[in-house]
Parts: sequence; structure tokens; C-alpha cells
Amino acid sequence: MIAKLFVIAMLVAIFVSLFSALVFLFRDKKGSHRTAKALTWRIGLSITLFLLLMASFYFGIIPPQGLSAR
Repeated sequence: MIAKLFVIAMLVAIFVSLFSALVFLFRDKKGSHRTAKALTWRIGLSITLFLLLMASFYFGIIPPQGLSAR
């Protein structure tokens, strides 16, 4: 249950970073770097989430739910 909540929280953080980059893109002046920083955070959060999901699967925190053979 905690793993599901953590994944949802990470996805929300990724979307918040993505939409903040969109807002910065439209509102900031030409010399601002806030859009690039927000997109960098989004990429970092996405890579972190992917690595944590892979580690959770490897260590058995997330059980494999493959197709059941009947």
C-alpha cells in the first residue's frame, strides 16, 4: 500500500513540475532559466521513479503480477 502511495505521489510531483514548466514558458521573459530547471526536475523525478520501481520489483516489494495460466 505504501509503495502505491509513493508512486502516486511521485507521479503527481512529475506532473506538477511539467505544468510549472509550461507556466514558466509562457510567463517568463526571454532570459529566464526557470523552464529548463523545471524540466530538469521532471526528468530527474522520472528517472528516480523508474529506478525505484525496478529496485522494488527486484527486492520483492512489488510482486510480479504476470498473466495467470489457466
